[in-house]
Amino acid sequence: MQKQKIEKQSFDAERALYHLQHADLADCVFAGPADGESVLKESSDVSLVRCRFSLRYPLWHVSAFAVEDSEMDELTRAPIWYARDGVLRRCTIRGVKAVRECQNIEVQDSAIDSTEFGWKSTGITLLDSSVTSEYLFFDSSAITLKNVKMKGKYSFQYVDGLTIENSNLDTKDAFWHSKNVTVRDSVVKGEYLAWFSEHVTLINCRIIGTQPFCYCEDLRLINCTMEGCDLSFEYSDVQADIIGRIDSVKNPKSGTITADEVGEIIMGDAVMPCLGEVKIR
Repeated sequence: MQKQKIEKQSFDAERALYHLQHADLADCVFAGPADGESVLKESSDVSLVRCRFSLRYPLWHVSAFAVEDSEMDELTRAPIWYARDGVLRRCTIRGVKAVRECQNIEVQDSAIDSTEFGWKSTGITLLDSSVTSEYLFFDSSAITLKNVKMKGKYSFQYVDGLTIENSNLDTKDAFWHSKNVTVRDSVVKGEYLAWFSEHVTLINCRIIGTQPFCYCEDLRLINCTMEGCDLSFEYSDVQADIIGRIDSVKNPKSGTITADEVGEIIMGDAVMPCLGEVKIR
């Protein structure tokens, strides 16, 4: 099928390219005094290269799309919703609430600064990218991060199915109520990490921050280090093999925690039976 070519044009009208099909756009600008919304709503089989977005809701209900070497500025509010089967490469995304209720979206070599990024979505992959966001990937599933530098606050809450590799996470209450999470070869810095989580595994990770891993079910830490981690593992079912020191462990519910050194083991004043064992090598 011959695809329509659209090059070096500007669009600012409401739904300017509504339901566009089978088209390649290059060096286009979506901005202007008309300040129209939803420029590419309900489009499919479209590619956009070296385009600049500065209008609200440009990519809603789109499918089979690609965006490359493009920019979505801070005026591009909620730029990608209800979309599926798309890829973004070498893009800058600064519009709030990007990627919501989407399926099968891959982001590569991109920089994201978007409050509430990735909500209620499934099959989202971030590769070789940076992301700054509050409530990152809230209530999403089947999420993959590889070689990602992340800064956030309340990240990965209510996520089911998350894999993180070779990444650096600077966050706060990450992984609350999350399920089926595996983190490998990464730095995880935060406070109150993974409370109320289920089936979380961290392998070869550096863990930093106060009061991690409380109220967890089936928590596993393999060959990890813990820095500044006091009051760890309270009321958790845990199997942990820690290299070096844990500042303190408090009332693990069950399982075994092994470390080279534990500053303090606190067993008492518990509201449930706590039978977890702490072993010093």
